[in-house]
Amino acid sequence: MTSPDRMPDVVALQARLAGHGFIAERSFTAALLLTMEMRRPLLLEGEAGVGKTEVAKALARLLDVPLIRLQCYEGLDAHAALYDWNYAHQLLTIKLFEQDSRSTRDKEQDIFAERFLLKRPLLEAITTSPAPVLLIDEIDRTDEAFEAYLLELLSDFQISIPELGVIRAVERPYVILTSNGTREISDALRRRCLYQYVDYPSYERELMIVQTLAPEAPEVLARQVVEFVHAVREMPLRRKPGLAETLDWVAALLRLGVRALDDDSIDAVMASLTALMKTREDQAGLTRPVVEKMVASC
Repeated sequence: MTSPDRMPDVVALQARLAGHGFIAERSFTAALLLTMEMRRPLLLEGEAGVGKTEVAKALARLLDVPLIRLQCYEGLDAHAALYDWNYAHQLLTIKLFEQDSRSTRDKEQDIFAERFLLKRPLLEAITTSPAPVLLIDEIDRTDEAFEAYLLELLSDFQISIPELGVIRAVERPYVILTSNGTREISDALRRRCLYQYVDYPSYERELMIVQTLAPEAPEVLARQVVEFVHAVREMPLRRKPGLAETLDWVAALLRLGVRALDDDSIDAVMASLTALMKTREDQAGLTRPVVEKMVASC
């Protein structure tokens, strides 16, 4: 027996995402549909600024559930990501126990009760109902030791706490992991995830995003901005502008009264590049003659 065609489901999800301000390609939408139905984590890799983080935000809006974000960084450990103990309250309780005649073992059980537990993002995600979207952002900034902490969570959706035992998920969260590719992710972590590479959007998709999220921009300006940004990305830059910079630039141009990129708007365009180019070297490369030539070709 053959499986029913699921492409209508993909198209429907694509339309629902668009209704929440997220313009997704068909192949990407299919990966997101599988993540939702299989409850498998989705690992998104790609350059910074291509919209990976926005996927989790859009999914949370679509499902109308909380978004719990773990922002990764070098040196992130289990206490910052999983849980910690409220030491101040524990010390106060110990002080109150001085006149308590119970055994030391009974007192210890009270001190390490769940009410003293501080839930960090990973523990909060598996104890929240309805199931939230858990965003583990920039996992490549952590080390392999932290990845090992994640394996139990992503395999069995449970966390072991020595003082309390195993805490299992009330409901499996929807998990999105992002990576900018600064470090190779381990095979063990990859095996537990679905995978999608996220590239800079095509001209057509980026134009749709600008028109959706900046509807006040005239159509001619939206088209010219996207053409300009795509040309900029072809330049040898330290940091290519992403979707966020495109939208910031549109907003900056509108604030400066620009309705179209032309000879009369060059001064405003030069002033607005602070919203598009985010390093000194890249800003220096967009000299006035270069910008004039690029505007003329839009």
